[in-house]
Amino acid sequence: MKPNWVNAITLSITALFVAACSPALPPEHNGVLYCAEGNPESFNPQLVTSGTTLDMTSAQLFDRLLEYNNDTQDFEPALATAWEVSNNGLVYEFELRQNVSFHSTDYFTPSRSFNANDVVFSFNRWLQPNHPFHLVSGGNYPFFSATRLDRLILSVEALNSHRIRITLREPDSSLLSILASNFSVMHSQEYAQQMLEAGTPEHVDQFPVGTGPFYFRHFRKDVAVNYSAHEHYWKTRAATDNIVFRITTNDHKRMLMLLTGDCDISPYPPARDVEWLDQRRDIQLQRSLSPNTAFWAFNTERVPFNDARVRQALAHAINRESLIRTVYHEHAVIANSILPDSSWAHRAYPSAYAYDPQRARELLAEAGYENGFSMTIWALPVQRAYNPNARVMAEQMQSYLAQVGVTAQIISYEWSTFRRDLAAGQHDSVLIGWSADHADPDNFFRPLLTCAAKASGNNRAQWCNSDFDEAVTAAIRSNNQRERRAHYYLAQQILSEHVPIVPLAHSIRFQAAAADIRGLKPPTFGGIRLQSVYKEPQNKQERMP
Repeated sequence: MKPNWVNAITLSITALFVAACSPALPPEHNGVLYCAEGNPESFNPQLVTSGTTLDMTSAQLFDRLLEYNNDTQDFEPALATAWEVSNNGLVYEFELRQNVSFHSTDYFTPSRSFNANDVVFSFNRWLQPNHPFHLVSGGNYPFFSATRLDRLILSVEALNSHRIRITLREPDSSLLSILASNFSVMHSQEYAQQMLEAGTPEHVDQFPVGTGPFYFRHFRKDVAVNYSAHEHYWKTRAATDNIVFRITTNDHKRMLMLLTGDCDISPYPPARDVEWLDQRRDIQLQRSLSPNTAFWAFNTERVPFNDARVRQALAHAINRESLIRTVYHEHAVIANSILPDSSWAHRAYPSAYAYDPQRARELLAEAGYENGFSMTIWALPVQRAYNPNARVMAEQMQSYLAQVGVTAQIISYEWSTFRRDLAAGQHDSVLIGWSADHADPDNFFRPLLTCAAKASGNNRAQWCNSDFDEAVTAAIRSNNQRERRAHYYLAQQILSEHVPIVPLAHSIRFQAAAADIRGLKPPTFGGIRLQSVYKEPQNKQERMP
């Protein structure tokens, strides 16, 4: 590894080039520049599970019925001011906040405030297959399908203009957590109706309208997304006038742009640069223990990965301790379950994933592959909190696999192509992961590994196991934590035996910002929130060379 003074000289020499090549800012900009690691797939969080897209859309443009308070670890009012749950756990009623304004934009002017019709529309779009908007933009709502919420909810109805009722088919202890997640955003029914009548219903997902702290201005692919402050936001007005997300896929370039002032905030700084950045007076480095898991998923519908012995062998072939050192630079811990060890339902199975090349060769021979085989590893092309450099990880894994006779080719595509082909199951295996949207353990099970998640395209292992599904379902049917823990223990045991995925690491989440940025907090659950972020010019320090 290069010493810090070499990095500093390299960054300084390259900085002028980066600044010269950076796209020009809009003339009205006097806000905050955020270096994003990729393009948004959509501006409707209901349609995606990508953290890149959720960071740029959910908390910036929209609100939910509830919020999850990380400090109190409880739910608090948002667009719903109060709620009641029936004794049998099947009926939820929500009182809605009044006088909440939707965004006024160049393409839409609301004639009324948020009301129950908007909630009914926002639910029924993904809930009802015959809804006029259900098939718009592809008709795939992966999070709601994976959690089976689309089958759990019997009806959503408006009792009056500011009270709604949600009726379930069965009790579900995770419902409030889901309603507080990044995906459960509220849209404008009035705007949607106008777009439907105009023959452009897809504009709802391309030119969004919400009630959040910022409203959409424009998007130029591979360049930038521009938002401005919502002047009539029901909470406190955003602390800055404008937010510009600058699309910068290269992590090194994002750091250069931060140092030259072409970005004010840069998420996911390279792990190799964390210690060096922490020493700079002009940079503030923030870290959080956000629950996340990096994992290696096998396409269990493909030969030879349909054989559990092969999957077990590959798990034993990889030295995860080495990955923690070289990929995470010690800013992570080994994962021995899909569920982070901070969760009350966590149970570790270290022996299932232990580094043991000899055992790997024995299992391959038992499965009929004593001479090995060839495979592909798809490496995530963007940087995420759970995996700072999937390409480097894949290269190191490639060498370990070669030692047990397996030849691995590394595949990486542009982000949108990668996600599309991954959802279509075109991979042998993939290095990917998950960051929790809320504290309920269910968030790591149903969205990722159930049969419903497979049908939705979000189960990267293409794995469906009835025993696992029964354990996870039993857990959400109970409100007793001891009972739920027992079911989740069983689910983790099943995963350790079948190995559809190999848990790799739980990492510390870092984000870097200029020293003059205020109000920025590292997220614990879900995506970033920029409402309180602003630049303080009078305290701005000159960037160090």
